[in-house]
Amino acid sequence: MKSKRRFLATLILVSILLLIFGSPASAARLKDIASLKGVRHNQLVGYGLVVGLNGTGDGAGTKFTVQSLVNMMEKLGVHVLSSQVKVKNVAAVMVTANLPPFARIGSRVDVLISSIGDAESLQGGTLLMTPLKGVDRQVYGLAQGPLIVGGFSSSGASGGGVQKNHPTVARVTGGATIEREIPFEFNRMDDLTIALHQPDFTTALRVSKAINQSLEGPWAVPADSGTVKINIPETHRKNLVGLVASLEQLNINPDRKAKIILDERTGTVVMGDDVRISSVAIAHGNLSVQIKEEKQVSQPTPFSEGQTTVTDNSEVNVFEENNKLILMPRGTSLGELVKALNAIGVSPRDLIAVFQAIKASGALQAELEII
Repeated sequence: MKSKRRFLATLILVSILLLIFGSPASAARLKDIASLKGVRHNQLVGYGLVVGLNGTGDGAGTKFTVQSLVNMMEKLGVHVLSSQVKVKNVAAVMVTANLPPFARIGSRVDVLISSIGDAESLQGGTLLMTPLKGVDRQVYGLAQGPLIVGGFSSSGASGGGVQKNHPTVARVTGGATIEREIPFEFNRMDDLTIALHQPDFTTALRVSKAINQSLEGPWAVPADSGTVKINIPETHRKNLVGLVASLEQLNINPDRKAKIILDERTGTVVMGDDVRISSVAIAHGNLSVQIKEEKQVSQPTPFSEGQTTVTDNSEVNVFEENNKLILMPRGTSLGELVKALNAIGVSPRDLIAVFQAIKASGALQAELEII
């Protein structure tokens, strides 16, 4: 029994070591850092009506909802006047969806519904048939179905209420059917273009070298910092899917600039391990001012003609931390820098001021970005 447990423990340890050391450090798959030119999503949008609401629809003053409902009834053969229509159970909405690459007629995609009137909630509603158009104003899909709302809203007669999440935004899973395809003959392409998500000359060169090594020939050439062009070998011209699938699994070590991200609103500091600084001395001292306000009552002595009065008493205290001067040698790494700053009591918000001062002195070899 003990030997079996030891064997299982050894097997688990070996598996963990393989996961840690089995792939190159900082390596990423090509499909995670780049995309193939021409293979992308397209945005669709449409205007529609949601019906079946329990009195939480648009108000009577929402004229475009009333007009839309009247027009729809006219197309269905029912003649009504705008003054006869009440829309408290109807809401005007915008419907958006993403048309995935290589989507075929009959494919189904999710749609997002957002209220554009003054509806209180879309809960329990049903989206009527809504054409979804692309940027070329052509209809690529039709959306319809019951809404799924991830929140609710409940209010009382006195004006109080409870609301969770956003009840005026909903989703219909698989609610749109593709009715038109985007013409794109993938297997007839003469070359492929890979676009990096983060353009970088070093990364583009590494990608081209990895592809050439995989295809055993000079087929890939970096066009610029964000693009790598591939001439398709004759042996793969009839099987581009297999070629792209094999290239997507290539491990690439992406390069990046040394950068520090500072968020002054939340005090968040994010920096990579390739940040370096030159020789610089850092001193940080916090000046704290504490003010206390107290009320004191002055009571006159017995049988005197004085009156009881209330006076203000202010107490002001000033504290200043005396921190040592820290000397950072040339080429200091991120770990050494953070360790030194923590030693002199620098908080995350104070790091922003310290990094700005180091950058102003010219000793920081990194890009400082404030968001």
